Amino acid sequence: MKLIKNILCAGAVFMAFAGYAQSSKGKSGTFALTNATIETVTNGAIQNGTVVISEGKITAAGTAVTVPSGAEIIDCTGHVIYPGMIEGGSRLGLTEVNSDARTRDFSEIGEVIPQIQALTAVNPNSVLIPVTRVSGVTTSLALPSGGMFPGTAALINLHGYTPNQMYAGFKGIVLNYPQSGRRGRFDRRTDEEINEAAEKALKNLNETWGKLAEYHKLDSTITASGSNEKLDYYPEMEALLPVYRGEMTLLIEVNASNDIRSAIDWVKDKNLKVIFTGVSEGWRVAKELAEANIPVVTGPVLSVPTREYDRYDRPYANPGLMQKAGVKVAIRNNGAENVRNLPYDAGFAATYGMGREEALKAITINSAEIFGLEKELGSIEVGKIANLFIADGDVFETKTQVKHVFIAGWQIPMESRHTKLYDEFLERSPGVKK
Repeated sequence: MKLIKNILCAGAVFMAFAGYAQSSKGKSGTFALTNATIETVTNGAIQNGTVVISEGKITAAGTAVTVPSGAEIIDCTGHVIYPGMIEGGSRLGLTEVNSDARTRDFSEIGEVIPQIQALTAVNPNSVLIPVTRVSGVTTSLALPSGGMFPGTAALINLHGYTPNQMYAGFKGIVLNYPQSGRRGRFDRRTDEEINEAAEKALKNLNETWGKLAEYHKLDSTITASGSNEKLDYYPEMEALLPVYRGEMTLLIEVNASNDIRSAIDWVKDKNLKVIFTGVSEGWRVAKELAEANIPVVTGPVLSVPTREYDRYDRPYANPGLMQKAGVKVAIRNNGAENVRNLPYDAGFAATYGMGREEALKAITINSAEIFGLEKELGSIEVGKIANLFIADGDVFETKTQVKHVFIAGWQIPMESRHTKLYDEFLERSPGVKK
């Protein structure tokens, strides 16, 4: 009898903890968000408007909107509806605790491994995802890192039980372009060693591209002949082939101004679909980037200057200086646990020259356009996927609170590890004795 009591007691304790650990579920249906200011991004702001969400899409948006029968009405008086923010490159979903290698899955061994898919490594149950999405960031590019071609990045919506459910429709192969300078203040190599390493890396890149050109010729010849012959298994070249043919995007991570110029020359005449990422010194070569018509995803903005003699505000002004030169600019946070700070990266860019309107575009519609998803994401328009959030003020201000979030039409519970800890310790029981 005592044993049975112990088992029942243990079971009750387990159920209590299980109930506490259980996260609230998202809710789907038809929703009418009424009496709001609607920041459409592409068509200005609409005052006292209504947005209707049904079957995962925005089905109506404006002032003369009829609320469907049976819709759940959310009164947004005094609030603003924004399109969901798009993080242009981070480790969100690929790491949990940076100091624990067992929770890091954003880097694999090898210099040329473009076939490695970041999407397969995404952890839908990461506690960092709810922390991020309750701040209004609904979509993020899961970015692999490591060697020259470290893998294939994937855009994900921050809701779903599996990586495939989260997939938002864009993939791109990452190229870490050879660096000609120091990797940081702890880089103790001599100038000669740095130059030798840069020349070797560029040589390796060109040799890899030469192999890819040969692979393309062989594959094209076999296809044209109608032969059933197949090339030997070569997953690296097979993964890179769509990039070579201009069918898939190449995300080129490059930061120093000399390297950006080199990368511009390298892609010239290759007929590639490219996006430059990082681009921390893009302001130095903004004119060249604009002339080459290369879009960029830059960030983090909340950073320090790349050179000791630069002005303190160069990282803050970088996006705006490129945008004013005619470059299509999106902003990323490039973190993991702090991707929730994306609006503040954009806010600093707005303050230091970019302006509020362009900074808002840089984390919404510009990102969608750069990733080829402007018909689905990035603005409040009828027919687009219902990725949006409702806030009680300007999203760039830290005092602003996000009240509701929708991802693919699902109303997301406004809870995260942060909110649970806040609730737990707000009213401690037993409390601290006075």
